[in-house]
Amino acid sequence: MKTSNFNVSLNPLVQFLKKPAAEFTKADIINYIEQNDIKLLNFRYAGGDGRLKTMNFVIQSHEQLVSVLSTGERVDGSSLFNFLGTGSSDLYVVPRFKTAFLNPFSASPAVDILCSYFDKSGNALLSAPENIMLKAHRTLVETSGYSLEVMGEIEYYVISKKNDLYRATDQKGYHESTPFVKWEQLRIEAMMAIAQTGAKVKYSHSEVGNFSDDEFDYEQNEIEFLPTNVEDAANHLILIKWILRELGNKYGVTVSFAPKITSGKAGSGMHIHIRPMKDGRNVTIEKGKLSDVAKKVIAGILSVAPALSAFGNTIPTSYFRLVPHQEAPTNVCWGERNRSTLIRVPLGWVSSSDMIAKANPLEKMRNNDFSDKQTFEIRSPDGSADVFLLIAGICVGARHGLEMSNGLRLAEETYIDVNIFEDQHKAKQKNLIQLPDSCNEAAKALLASANIFRQYDVFTDELMNGIAQKLMAYNDENLRKIISDNTEETMKLVRQFLHCG
Repeated sequence: MKTSNFNVSLNPLVQFLKKPAAEFTKADIINYIEQNDIKLLNFRYAGGDGRLKTMNFVIQSHEQLVSVLSTGERVDGSSLFNFLGTGSSDLYVVPRFKTAFLNPFSASPAVDILCSYFDKSGNALLSAPENIMLKAHRTLVETSGYSLEVMGEIEYYVISKKNDLYRATDQKGYHESTPFVKWEQLRIEAMMAIAQTGAKVKYSHSEVGNFSDDEFDYEQNEIEFLPTNVEDAANHLILIKWILRELGNKYGVTVSFAPKITSGKAGSGMHIHIRPMKDGRNVTIEKGKLSDVAKKVIAGILSVAPALSAFGNTIPTSYFRLVPHQEAPTNVCWGERNRSTLIRVPLGWVSSSDMIAKANPLEKMRNNDFSDKQTFEIRSPDGSADVFLLIAGICVGARHGLEMSNGLRLAEETYIDVNIFEDQHKAKQKNLIQLPDSCNEAAKALLASANIFRQYDVFTDELMNGIAQKLMAYNDENLRKIISDNTEETMKLVRQFLHCG
């Protein structure tokens, strides 16, 4: 008997309502709440700092529930976004029913729903980062006929009291198993909780970074998602941060997405995987090779890559991670299976034969096409990123690449198939554009590329100038050089931005 997708979904609302989340209606949410004795309704929405904000409702009557789900509620926008003044700051937060999920942490049964911002006229707030992302993607589709699917992989550290049992080798924690890693269970609970929201989780594992000081252990982990539409992908990244922090609080440990925890140890990134789509089909690969469309998208993203740092690397410690000779990139280039490049095309299943049959003699050989799994990733962003604006910027880059007359030539010129940090290849590195080395330089790069982001009215001058001013206010030009040898000053900076994003 064929298993229903509703039965295997971990979202209790999908199981109960027996329909995909995309088809949820107001009546469905009310039905689930009333039939399952739900006590609380929580509205959640991303603030300007990237964190989820919350409004709680105690459910007291059918009429109240209908009212709240029919109208949304008011919030003070000036307390959520720095670009809104107090004189005209009233906003509406309006629930998007397809995002409803059963809260995995609430002591009283609760349904949570993600919300969008609307202005006084009842229109989507154009300056909200979420809506800028949606407009950037819509413009890409309208001008080129191609859409993007994206997904994130987020790295984080768990900081806990020192435990000398089964200590992993310093900076050798990649894919380590328990008991040599201590926080696998927290990571698995996070996977189960995020899957309960309807997110598409790919896998998780321990990462390379692990070290100790006199008091604490620091263990790095990673959770990766599957590609999906840009709206859901952004929501998944915001939700997983909330979930991991909730679990950190439950376990009495600190979870940090900071790009750098200390000097000399692995930093944490938030890589974004991308695949161009046409009529629902992944067009990254064509006849077994990277397609011209994919190359043009890569070229376009590379052409605005320094400016993307303004959205993806938003705090001074971001640039303590983006240093030469590490897996975090500093050069604007791309390559296949090459972790020293800004955009990497990871190992795919294009030319490999049926490995499953080779490993399992009882299986028949099959010539399946798995090229739809292929993506490419931009490796510079970190946990401080404004997820919505970062994905918006990636969409702008993709659109620009597809419009460029010299896109394929630029892709050829920026392709690197060697380790550019090796002595014999340093000449290639000299010809490459470098990523910014500070918030100040990222702000300058954004303003220098403003015309590209301004096209089709996707980004406004007010927004870009506001972001640039915020970045420049850190006054961090040459900061990395000034304090890189000063452990005390470096750690003071790390502590300041420990809970970024």
